Amino acid sequence: MRIIAGAWRGRAIEAPAGTGTRPTSDRTREGLFSMLVSRIGTFEGLRVADLFAGTGALGLEALSRGAAHCTFVEQDRAAIAALNRNIARLGAGDRTDVRAQAVEHAPPPTPACDVLFMDPPYGSGLAQLALDRAAGWLAPHGWASLETNGEALQVPASLEAVVERRFGKATVTLLRRP
Repeated sequence: MRIIAGAWRGRAIEAPAGTGTRPTSDRTREGLFSMLVSRIGTFEGLRVADLFAGTGALGLEALSRGAAHCTFVEQDRAAIAALNRNIARLGAGDRTDVRAQAVEHAPPPTPACDVLFMDPPYGSGLAQLALDRAAGWLAPHGWASLETNGEALQVPASLEAVVERRFGKATVTLLRRP
């Protein structure tokens, strides 16, 4: 797995051994970032968060493209270790905050995020929880992406679903906080 674009384009990202972490595929990441860039223009100076971060692929991709800061939230020890190694390897420590905790217990960052990435484990029931909490993490007019296996979810009134795309088994929904 590699960073797709930006300052770290082509740099490898480590994933922990086993099946406990399901990194977002390169194809899905490329499609997601294409959808976001067509709507927001650039990641330069943005504050982002990567919930259920795993390897940190989504947040690291945003940092590579110029995001000013990323808050990563992950509870799996092996994934946190891989994430910390990825951050160190890329020299991104001064632009990151790694929170080793469950997403449902993590307080929103201050200031709020411009872009929020949510990639909960498929079939865990955490997608709806993440979606329900998303508006509290987003700045006004902020964007959120939610990757699922296509499960039906209720979009909270505080968010607007803008587009949904399927990439193999992954369904990516882009939402906006009005």
